[in-house]
Amino acid sequence: MMVDSRRVSMPLNLVMVATLAGEVFDVDFIDERLGDTIPEDFSRYDVVALTSRTLNATRAYAIADKAKAQGRAVLLGGVHPTMSLDEACRHATSVVYGEIESVWPELSRDILAGRMQPVYRADALRPMNAMARPDFTYVLQSRNSRRYSNRIPVLATKGCPVGCNFCTTPTIYGKNYRYRDIELVLDEIRYHQDRLGRGSLHFSFMDDNISFRPVYFKELLSHMGRLAIRWNANISMNFLHDPEIAELAAWSGCDLMSIGFESLNPETLKSVHKGSNRLEDYSAVVDNLHARGIAIQGYFMFGFDNDSAESFQLTYDFIMENWIDFPVFSLVTPFPGTPYFEEMKPRLRHMDWDKYDTYHYMFEPKGLGSRQFLDHFVKVQKEVYKGRAIARRMKGKRLNWVWLANLQMNRFTRSLKPSIYL
Repeated sequence: MMVDSRRVSMPLNLVMVATLAGEVFDVDFIDERLGDTIPEDFSRYDVVALTSRTLNATRAYAIADKAKAQGRAVLLGGVHPTMSLDEACRHATSVVYGEIESVWPELSRDILAGRMQPVYRADALRPMNAMARPDFTYVLQSRNSRRYSNRIPVLATKGCPVGCNFCTTPTIYGKNYRYRDIELVLDEIRYHQDRLGRGSLHFSFMDDNISFRPVYFKELLSHMGRLAIRWNANISMNFLHDPEIAELAAWSGCDLMSIGFESLNPETLKSVHKGSNRLEDYSAVVDNLHARGIAIQGYFMFGFDNDSAESFQLTYDFIMENWIDFPVFSLVTPFPGTPYFEEMKPRLRHMDWDKYDTYHYMFEPKGLGSRQFLDHFVKVQKEVYKGRAIARRMKGKRLNWVWLANLQMNRFTRSLKPSIYL
């Protein structure tokens, strides 16, 4: 379950789509997460375009079906339509497989000509330097835009060659690692500084694995340090044992890194092809970041067949001994279209997409029964977010939003029960 911070992140990918479409069409940008209202009557639109993850696929399909019933062309894209292509095609005029930038010239021509194809799938992915700078005026037009986080999303790279078998990234963005020229990334940051009239902004890199090419990452950081910004990112831990990266990250304004530790069990990491995670490096990675004042949002997954009661205790001990600033716990979720989904399909409890949010119990691990497993899952969260546990993990750290997030989780976890995960 997620705490409601009353703030949502700006949807960078959808802003990029609006920017492309806006060069040819009039665009209305609607974000339901803000409280924006989806119209009942779609007659003013020629095309209704929707993006969907698995957890909101049912809602996206309902909107798509209504628009189609009113004679509108419907375009579906995003993670779930890509990973469940045949299903998505039943609800759309056209489905974009993967990223839209690589098929946009053909797609836009076909829309104008009134001959949209069922599926648009690129033969080759476009270089990132061809990506237009996102136009944020689309997201700021909503009267509810104040609900967006003040962290500005930015993208430097795409793709991840690691190949975890539960991940959708290789299908969406490819295993090849693409990146923008560093000057283009810096120009985009400076654009936002000029747009908002101040330099001290906070950016969130939306890259899946921004550090995969260390030479590029280090050069980017060496320039960002002169811009006086703050930033955070998701990052693969296989390069963080290098103290130089931690030093450069801190110097360039990094205040938090999100790291998928996933498990403390080497057999589990091996089974999901998480080769970038080496247990022997975990503590060194944490020490490198903490020594430079960088907070860690650590992701931990439970529900693998190798999990046992000891797995929960090992995770708790690691978090407490290493003072992980903001632990995030999730349940293993085999997403459709991934190798892990095909492997686990016979054991899945259901295919109710609304519950494919990493916070619902999908299958029973071989090592633990349902009741015992969920009791442990609730307990580890409550223990980590007890007041005294927070005080121990956060001792001596500056008072900021990470402290606030911990206090919110303290209140939230008090009411957790196993039944909410079913």
